[in-house]
Amino acid sequence: MKRKNLKLTKGFRVGIGNKRANSAEMVLPPGDKEGGPDNRHKGADQWLFVVDGTGRATVNGKRYPLRSGSLVLIEKGDVHEVLNTGRTLLRTVNIYVPPAYKKSGARLPRGKE
Repeated sequence: MKRKNLKLTKGFRVGIGNKRANSAEMVLPPGDKEGGPDNRHKGADQWLFVVDGTGRATVNGKRYPLRSGSLVLIEKGDVHEVLNTGRTLLRTVNIYVPPAYKKSGARLPRGKE
């Protein structure tokens, strides 16, 4: 078993994982975003769960509102961006299947992410 207490204080941090999946926490200040027109995971699905805050996910050009409790599946190859539209931090937990990141936070090479 692996276990980790999440801080959910700032930025993007890779959490625990194994050969089949890995996790990350992402915290965005008001007005900040992650992703954009070149952001996609070519080999991994991304499950994004909103712990706290409000925002918007844009996936393949379509916008989806985010709020505490939202769960979004961004499938491999989907172009995506996550924007904090609120006045407080947007805190998310992300699961990548298969793993998309190394423990250091670097993306895994294409075909292995």
